[in-house]
Amino acid sequence: MPVIGILRFANRASLCNRTGICGRFPEEPIFHNCCRRALPSRKYDERGKGVIVRDFAAVASFGILLLATGCGGGGDGASFTAANVQAITVDPGPANNVNLLFTTVTICAPGNPFNCQSIDHVLVDTGSTGLRVMSSLLSPSLLLRQQTDASGNPVVECGQFASGYTWGSVKVADVKMSGEQAGSVPIQVMGDPAFSVVPASCSSVGPALNSVQALGANGLLGVGVFQQDCGPACALNVIPGTYFICPATGCQPAQASLTQQVQNPVGMFSRDNNGVIIALPSVPVTGAVSVSGSMIFGIGTQGNNGLGNARVILVDPNTATFTTVRNAVTYSNSFIDSGSNALFFADPNIATCNTAVGFYCPASTQSLSATNQGAGGTASMVVFRVANAESLFAANPTFAAMGNLAGTNSDATSFDWGLPFLFGRNVFTAIEGQNTSAGFGPYVAY
Repeated sequence: MPVIGILRFANRASLCNRTGICGRFPEEPIFHNCCRRALPSRKYDERGKGVIVRDFAAVASFGILLLATGCGGGGDGASFTAANVQAITVDPGPANNVNLLFTTVTICAPGNPFNCQSIDHVLVDTGSTGLRVMSSLLSPSLLLRQQTDASGNPVVECGQFASGYTWGSVKVADVKMSGEQAGSVPIQVMGDPAFSVVPASCSSVGPALNSVQALGANGLLGVGVFQQDCGPACALNVIPGTYFICPATGCQPAQASLTQQVQNPVGMFSRDNNGVIIALPSVPVTGAVSVSGSMIFGIGTQGNNGLGNARVILVDPNTATFTTVRNAVTYSNSFIDSGSNALFFADPNIATCNTAVGFYCPASTQSLSATNQGAGGTASMVVFRVANAESLFAANPTFAAMGNLAGTNSDATSFDWGLPFLFGRNVFTAIEGQNTSAGFGPYVAY
């Protein structure tokens, strides 16, 4: 199905093995609707019919760093506890990666608050939509309800990424984070053994990512600007490699109604449901062992989640992209993605690495700038730094948070503002169709 995901440094032991869950093979950048932008980006489907499909996403010790009342964009925020605040952390995770943002999500049997399980090290991804957890980690006692079509056939989903695919059943669960809860949320259970035969239209993109080691996380929490991971395209069309029904005779591609599709849990909260804020502190130029911050639910719904002076960037309602301009070069398919582990953009004037393939390795750290322009004409200049990735990795082998990491991008039209962009900022993601103090989503702000 969609591709999205995160770009990640797969294993510190092998600098060149920077698999990107959804997005790129070690030697080539994620795709623009893919890993680099784990945003549920949309793309034209393989059949060439022009159907727009949201590319769903693929691809943490906790402390609380909160926005002060009405603080909005800019600084590192103030620290206090509130019911709409979820702890998030950048740490090596279960696969020893760099610049991956994690949280803990509690999953309960629908309607039963006493039958729950907390899953830690779930990747927080503002570039995709929906909760996805590993089947191998779920307790059988949860008894999550299988999502079915009108005829009672099980609904199963394929997530296609540039570096592989996820395959698993769509089940229904109650989802809890901090003091918020969403009831009866369709989620994907990756690697569900009840559906072990993977259709060729799913597996043809590459290796399976249905294990913790392959994914680099225990699950994915997509909190992007879309409410469903595929949207109207899958509700109105049968799109190979996305949703399937799997009766006893075998799996076959199928339509999936909006309510059957994997959902953004935040949009299903009873309150604080119009978006999220990722609040992370800045990190030293050499990086940090780990970083703790906060994910605040809601935009303008409480005293701790106001926009303040944040600059609102309207995004394309189909692709969640905006325009970045740098050195007279226009990147028309740009996006902010907490699921990408670096800034990814094409610049032939910056030296690339020899061993950390795909990353930039300038002789000295570069101080650069670019301007982001929203669909409504709002512009915002961003100053950022690009350090030598190989030097960073070698000098700081235990560091999991690096704010100056950047890499190449095979899509010359795309600037992927990955996790380094979020350090030292409060970054807002407003969900489509939801009203906020700055109007209806989708938009991003910082």
